[in-house]
Amino acid sequence: MKDNWEWRKQIARLALFELVKKSRGAVLSWSWFFIKPAMYIFCFWFALDIGLRVGSGAADAGAPPYILWLCAGLIPWFFMQDMLGAGIDVMHRYPYLVNKIKFPLSGISTIYTGATMLVQLMLMVALFVIYAACGMQFDAYLLQVPILLLLMFVFWDIVSIMFSQLSAISKDVKNLMNAMSTPFFWLSGVIFDVKSVPVDWIQTILYFNPITFFVTSFRGAFYDKVWFWEDPTLCAGFALVFAVTLVLALFVYKKFNEEVADVL
Repeated sequence: MKDNWEWRKQIARLALFELVKKSRGAVLSWSWFFIKPAMYIFCFWFALDIGLRVGSGAADAGAPPYILWLCAGLIPWFFMQDMLGAGIDVMHRYPYLVNKIKFPLSGISTIYTGATMLVQLMLMVALFVIYAACGMQFDAYLLQVPILLLLMFVFWDIVSIMFSQLSAISKDVKNLMNAMSTPFFWLSGVIFDVKSVPVDWIQTILYFNPITFFVTSFRGAFYDKVWFWEDPTLCAGFALVFAVTLVLALFVYKKFNEEVADVL
């Protein structure tokens, strides 16, 4: 926290530069931040709602459109997907900050997390537009969205700090996390309701999945209209995972902080 605070201005500038760099050289520029997720959402909506008729039951019961339920889970997933991908290998992404500039390694993770969160904020604006287009009323439940975004930023920044150093030491870590990206998507409740899982012990295990926590919580704010802290099991599972991740990140940072530069 100390390093990130002292270098906050440089981190903010580099995060904006990372965002500009992503859109540089493309005719549609910043539009790509929306085009790719939109295509992703359309494919899942068409397959699940039109093809498999998954959302037909909710529509018949007078519930909000299925597209809102789908977007409320997929849009947070886009952020977490990026963090599980490039976010765990930021040392190789910014080697000049490690070798040529005395830059705090934890701040390097925050640069990428900040840039990715800026994209997420833009997608959240789009989600609010979809929310209004579905005829939903703005209510107090939406006040938890900023809290969830802050929690998501802090948690995945910690994850990036831990795994990026391990990834710098060994490429096996990056390869493992890349291999786990698809299972994380299909097993974390991104496109299904975890609470509908018929086996209680499986549902309990899923509650210790941070991806499940964020997807379920955002859906609670936009679709189900519940407060995320109303589910004590879900909150307790995330709190435990958060605490363990923080302790492990501190251990890894202390142990490998000096070795990363030599390895790179």
